[in-house]
Amino acid sequence: MKRDRSKNRNLWLFFLIAFAFTWLFWIPEALVSQGLPAPSILVSFLSGPLNPAAFGPLVAAFSLTYLNEGKQGITKLLRRGVNYRFGKEWHIPVFLLFPAVTGAALLLATLSGEAAPDLSVLSNPLLIVVAFFYIFFLGGPLEEEFGWRGYALDRLQARYNALISSVILGFIWGLWHLPLFFIPTQTIYYQKPIWGMMVSLVLYAILFTWIYNNTGGSILAAMLFHTMGNLSHFMLPTLQTDLGSLYYLIILLITAIAVLTVWGPKNLVRQKRNKES
Repeated sequence: MKRDRSKNRNLWLFFLIAFAFTWLFWIPEALVSQGLPAPSILVSFLSGPLNPAAFGPLVAAFSLTYLNEGKQGITKLLRRGVNYRFGKEWHIPVFLLFPAVTGAALLLATLSGEAAPDLSVLSNPLLIVVAFFYIFFLGGPLEEEFGWRGYALDRLQARYNALISSVILGFIWGLWHLPLFFIPTQTIYYQKPIWGMMVSLVLYAILFTWIYNNTGGSILAAMLFHTMGNLSHFMLPTLQTDLGSLYYLIILLITAIAVLTVWGPKNLVRQKRNKES
C-alpha cells in the first residue's frame, strides 16, 4: 500500500513540476505578447527558440526518476528513449498515420469548397527533413514524451486500463497547453476553440498509448509519432481552414474508435490466441 501511495504521490508531483516549469515561461510570454511592458531582452528570450518552457515534462520526469531511482533509473529512462527494437510493422502508423489523417481532412475540406492553403513546403524535401529534426528536438517530442509517456503513462496504467489512462493523460496534456492560446505566434492554438484542442489531445493520447504499448514502451516510437503529428501540420496546414479543422477532428475520432475496437480498451494491445484453443 505504501508503495502505491508513493507512486501516486510521485505522479501528481510529476504533473505539478511539469506545469510549474512550463507555465513559469509560457505565462510571461503570453502576458508580454498581449501587451504587458517588459525589457526587450526578456521579450526576445521568451519569444525565441531558447525559451525552455516545453521541457517541463522532461525536467519533471528526469528529476523524479533520479530522486527515486538514482543513476540506474536515469539510464533505463534514457535507453527507452533510443529503443528502436520494436516490430517493423509499427513504423507504418508511426510515420504515416498522422500525414494520412491530416491529408484526408485537407482533401475533404477542399472538395467541400474551401480554398486550399499554401502547400509550397511539399516541393522542398530538404526543408521537410530540416523541419523533421527541428521538431523532434525543439518542437515538442523530446521535451514532452519522456514525461507524458515515459513517466506518467506507465504509472496511470498501473492503476487504470489503457483507455481511462489515456483520457486522464490527454485531458491533463490539454490543460498544460492552455497558455499557448494567448500567444499570437502559436498559430495552431491562438484564438482557436479550446474545447477542440482538449478533445483532439484526448484522442491523440489514445493513439499514443496504442503506439507506446505495442512497441514495448518505446519512448523513441512516441517521439517519432509526435514528430510526424507536428510535421504533418507543417506540410499540410489543414487547421488553417475551418472545414479542415472539423474534418480533422472527425477523422481523428473515427481512427481512435477503430483502434479501440480492434485492439481493445483494456491494454490497446491485441491478445495472442492460445494455440491449444
